[in-house]
Amino acid sequence: MYTNTPTNNPPSRVPPNTSPTARLAPSILEKLKILSDAAKYDVACTSSGINRRGDGSGIGNTLACGICHSFSADGRCVSLLKILFTNECIFNCAYCQNNCNSDIPRATFTPEEICTLTIEFYRRNYIEGLFLSSGIIVSPNYTMDLIYQALYRLRTVYRFQGYIHVKAIPGADPLLIEKAGFLADRMSINLELPTSHALHELAPCKSRTTILKPMRQIQNGIIQNKNELMVYHKTPQFVPAGQSTQMIIGATPENDFQIMSVAESLYQKFDLKRVFYSAFVNVNQNSSLPMLSQGPPLLREHRLYQADWLLRYYHFTVNELLSESRPNFNIYLDPKCDWALGHLECFPVEINTADYKTLLRVPGIGAKSAKRIVKARTGCRLDFPDLKKIGVVLKRALYFITCSGRMMYPTKLEEDYICRNLLSDKTQIPRELREESYRQISLFDDVNFGGGKNVCISV
Repeated sequence: MYTNTPTNNPPSRVPPNTSPTARLAPSILEKLKILSDAAKYDVACTSSGINRRGDGSGIGNTLACGICHSFSADGRCVSLLKILFTNECIFNCAYCQNNCNSDIPRATFTPEEICTLTIEFYRRNYIEGLFLSSGIIVSPNYTMDLIYQALYRLRTVYRFQGYIHVKAIPGADPLLIEKAGFLADRMSINLELPTSHALHELAPCKSRTTILKPMRQIQNGIIQNKNELMVYHKTPQFVPAGQSTQMIIGATPENDFQIMSVAESLYQKFDLKRVFYSAFVNVNQNSSLPMLSQGPPLLREHRLYQADWLLRYYHFTVNELLSESRPNFNIYLDPKCDWALGHLECFPVEINTADYKTLLRVPGIGAKSAKRIVKARTGCRLDFPDLKKIGVVLKRALYFITCSGRMMYPTKLEEDYICRNLLSDKTQIPRELREESYRQISLFDDVNFGGGKNVCISV
């Protein structure tokens, strides 16, 4: 396995847009507008998953780093520069706005421009890291090599030690992916669509095998690198923050049970940190794709994320949440409440005696509040005011718990009764989805942030 950081600059390759007619090429700011907007549908950027301090010889670190306009574990609002290397592409994926047949403005950065943007944005305190994806220009190898050149210059020439999340290009030389892995903190490879059949129908130029092969390579590289670090403590780290992937939801007819089964399998077989779900937007108005009269399936996407959280942190399995006879999530109730209503024989749970995993099954009790309950009750018996201080959402939990054998209010343990009360909880549906307008904006939109509208900012 490649373990040594190169000591010489890699050979320079000039992208097609730096031809003798370069005076007609867009400026770096024009490229930034095009390629930051082109990256907005790629949602698989995430918090760093690694705490690495700078060594003092460069700029930046990865301490509690996070995603675009999100919050880190210590409460800081942090951001990444989220861009494509290029929106040129040789492929014709029906769902992608950057496919080779789309009539859109095109642009391609050079490796030096990627470095300039990252460093200048960082110095102005706009960002704390970089999320870099790309279309496929010339070939997978050519594209991956350009990405590697950019990462190499950032790390060795500019001494940038901040967080970098980069997309690996399926079909590229494994050595290029490996070399990039020693420069990035996290890597991801988009699964694109939930099934191989769907991929064949909408992206015949891609295959599930081509996608899973580098995913397995990265997994094996991480494991091997961890073993090497136990022996050789100064060995360069390979993708220390792990890998993630993304699936488009709603472009093909798979149900929630199929989608979550794929996600569960990816977590188990490839040790992924995250699976991201992207609500389908028919940006190309392609006749082979569904026309969604009510817009992107954002509520469905939200339910999938909630269920994904249950898989990763709450010890649920897909077969507990869904089945072939009941293959889709309840759009009115979150998956945890829906599961609890179907398993009332497990309730009520006594707060002062239930174990940690049992507490996690209670609606309104999260992982942090469950840990606080277990810790707090060692010194005294807890009552409902104590649970509120701990952070339990009592308007959901009160139907499923007792404190010293007593419920908070006289409550019937009946599905219809509890369901009616839970449906009155407006937080079951995210606020931005209850608003009349929901759209994703870019860094360059002129937005009045005092207008009270909820928006998702994509840098």
